[in-house]
Amino acid sequence: QVQLVESGGGLVQAGGSLRLSCAASGRAFNTHVMGWFRQAPGKEREFVAAISWSGDITLYADSVKGRFTISRDNANNTVYLQMNSLKPEDTAVYYCAARVAFVIGLEDYEYDYWGQGTQVTVSS
Repeated sequence: QVQLVESGGGLVQAGGSLRLSCAASGRAFNTHVMGWFRQAPGKEREFVAAISWSGDITLYADSVKGRFTISRDNANNTVYLQMNSLKPEDTAVYYCAARVAFVIGLEDYEYDYWGQGTQVTVSS
């Protein structure tokens, strides 16, 4: 079992920044692909970013590329999502997820463990 706890969400003005954190406990964190997904009201959950177990491979949704950065600290079992130049359309609940595999997945069904989510609201 892996437990994931997100933090760092909040209310920010358009153009601002937030950094989300996801603390993991349980099974060996450094063998898991980690991802961030988000779900806006009335919409399906969508992929945001993912990072390989070693941290040397990252993938991003086109909508956040160049603005968001995913990183991980395996020594402290934490993954981060730095979000810059935020837009109102980034407003959503953001979820951290862990995949027990070495290959990055882009679909939510490929992930095995989920956090409870943290709300990000960007005002215009």
